[in-house]
Amino acid sequence: GHVYRGQGCGRLASCVATMASDQVMGQGPFDMKYFLSGALAGGICCSITHGGLVPVDVVKTKIQLQPDVYNKGFIGGFGQVIEAEGMNGLLTGLGPTAQGYFIQGWFKFGGVEFFKINITKSVGEQKAWDNRNSIYLASSAMAEFIADIFLCPYEACRIRLVSDPAYADSMVGCASKMMAEQGFVGAFYSGFVPILCKQIPYTMAKFAVQGKAAENIYTALGASPDKPPAIGNLGVSLASGVVAGVAAAIISHPADTLLSKINKKGAGGEGGMFTRMGRIVAETGLVTLCTQGLGARCVMIGTLTAGQFGIFDIIMGMTGAKKFHFHDPSKH
Repeated sequence: GHVYRGQGCGRLASCVATMASDQVMGQGPFDMKYFLSGALAGGICCSITHGGLVPVDVVKTKIQLQPDVYNKGFIGGFGQVIEAEGMNGLLTGLGPTAQGYFIQGWFKFGGVEFFKINITKSVGEQKAWDNRNSIYLASSAMAEFIADIFLCPYEACRIRLVSDPAYADSMVGCASKMMAEQGFVGAFYSGFVPILCKQIPYTMAKFAVQGKAAENIYTALGASPDKPPAIGNLGVSLASGVVAGVAAAIISHPADTLLSKINKKGAGGEGGMFTRMGRIVAETGLVTLCTQGLGARCVMIGTLTAGQFGIFDIIMGMTGAKKFHFHDPSKH
């Protein structure tokens, strides 16, 4: 019996030791279940928010690709799409959008949690607290890069189906036809660099600003994630999400406008991508590029981001996981 009890104590001690090593800034454990919960919550929150905005995206893409036809403004555009293609026209690309953004959200939110926590573990808590903004920026850039590898083929198919609805009758049909015509890289990754240029600054701004805004809201209300304020942790997520969305929209807007323009046939004349981009910037003018349609985009991305952080928190709560927050180790 004694031997058995000794083994039991040893096992318990090693369990406690691993539990302690899983604790970061007094939170945790951050095991596989935590990261899978984060990835799942990220997939669901991005899929729901982007899926819900498909009609807005269809109209936006049509206006960008055929401005001479869709010239009645944004609200008028809805009417024109319904007239030409029926109500279902507004849902073009819903399948690829929901799937693509589930995968993207999985890697983006899951990746940010993974990198944020592992960087904190490797540099030590005090150093991580002092450099938390840099950690947000680095984690979100790495997570977004990985996510975009998966998102890019979906985006290529979506743009193709919206600009030419008769091209194929399904996502898989569209993908195989594009691949047969242009080869794997040509079909799916010709827009990879512009997507990175748009998505990485956007995601870096989104996570860093949200982290900073949430921290400031907690401080202003004299609260913390452990001792939630009257509006609750969800309220803080929603409020900081709006701030982050607006900041991210402003930062990534020039690239978004450029991306839409460069995807149009013949835009910017002949030559390589950067030469064409340069010409488009010169023709459009920098101010126009940074401001054209910015108000609508701020509203759209502000709502979208608030929704994402809100749904992320709700689903993390449902899985029983508590989101990691940076804490000042000297105040533990």
